[in-house]
Amino acid sequence: MGIVLRVIGESILQALGQLNANRLRSFLSLLGITIGIFCIIGVFSAVDSLEDNVRGSLAKLGDDVVYIQKFSWAEDPGQNWFKWMRRPNPDYDDYKAISEKSQTAGLMTYYVGIGQRTAKYLKNNAEQAYLLGCTIEFAEIFKLNFEKGRFFSPSEDAYGSPKVVIGYNVAEALFGEIDPVGKSIKVGGRRYEVVGVIEKAGESIINVLNFDDVLLISYNMARKVANLNSADLFSESTVCVKAAAGVPVLQMKDEVTSILRANRRLKPREKDNFSMNQLSIISGFLNSFFGVLNILGIFIGGFAILVGMFGVANIMFVSVKERTRLIGIKKALGAKQYVILLEFLIESVVLCVLGGLAGLLMVIVTMTAMSQIFESFDLYLSLNNAVLGVVMATIIGVLAGMIPATQAARMDPVEAMRK
Repeated sequence: MGIVLRVIGESILQALGQLNANRLRSFLSLLGITIGIFCIIGVFSAVDSLEDNVRGSLAKLGDDVVYIQKFSWAEDPGQNWFKWMRRPNPDYDDYKAISEKSQTAGLMTYYVGIGQRTAKYLKNNAEQAYLLGCTIEFAEIFKLNFEKGRFFSPSEDAYGSPKVVIGYNVAEALFGEIDPVGKSIKVGGRRYEVVGVIEKAGESIINVLNFDDVLLISYNMARKVANLNSADLFSESTVCVKAAAGVPVLQMKDEVTSILRANRRLKPREKDNFSMNQLSIISGFLNSFFGVLNILGIFIGGFAILVGMFGVANIMFVSVKERTRLIGIKKALGAKQYVILLEFLIESVVLCVLGGLAGLLMVIVTMTAMSQIFESFDLYLSLNNAVLGVVMATIIGVLAGMIPATQAARMDPVEAMRK
């Protein structure tokens, strides 16, 4: 055991000596390993970071929430356009039918988009704010947090009081440092009292709704503002249904489908004239995209690593040739073949691991820089990917050094000393 440890120590020192003695050659040879590890681990890290952010966005909204809409997220609206146009909009009657008859739904809400409006307070304007009418469960199902104030009370919702909840950007544009709660704003010729400000959401990978620029009013108030049955609102009315605790989403979807078909008086042979969307549909598309990126990273990095592996093998062949006499002396003094083999293999592994560590350092620097540029999500190098990079570099070192190390181990001591 002592001999092996001594060989390992000497091999590491010899590898570092090779790097120092032939800096340019070593740099060019290890560049392929560095770039290869950077490409593969960089892509893996980017994909993992992106996927974590997507999963986090899904977790915030709940992947057990079903969005009943006219269009399907899984299909291109440009295809079969007339099929989609013939469908009725999800409406308040659908919401009421589900809330009264469903045994598997734990929470549900209905919201309808009225369109972009300009909100005014004194001389300040918030342009392109999105006016949305919703039922009282909206805040709970979307897990809204409030910077100031609150959501609608049950009485304000029931009587359609002129109250409004505004997004963070709207509050900043209209009020600045002033507390908006209790103030009156004007939207579309009507006055509303601000009862709450939604906490800043910022950028996110998946946003069903951008709450930073929203104006929320109750559904009963929205009925006074716009014709909610207008066909122009076909893409903006949605019934959201969340499964009760312990109820599988598939079971809830089956029950809700039956309720909607009965409420819309569809015949047994008629197809559903509504779509039941889930955020997992988007996640599924992204999973395929992530898979393609991983494969792309493996191919690009694989070629760079292959070139780097030949470069390291070249260094090792040169190293064997330069130390032929020394190898002969060691064998003449009784060094075993496995000792010589191990010496050169470890040297090759050390060279590749150094190249791999340089690649990982490049990944960390790139991830940090990109996180500053793209504030919507954090990019990072996970411990698993860092370990994977080191393991890959080690395997490459073994493969690159195997033939030169075997050649050195099999040398005849007399012939080696003559050279």
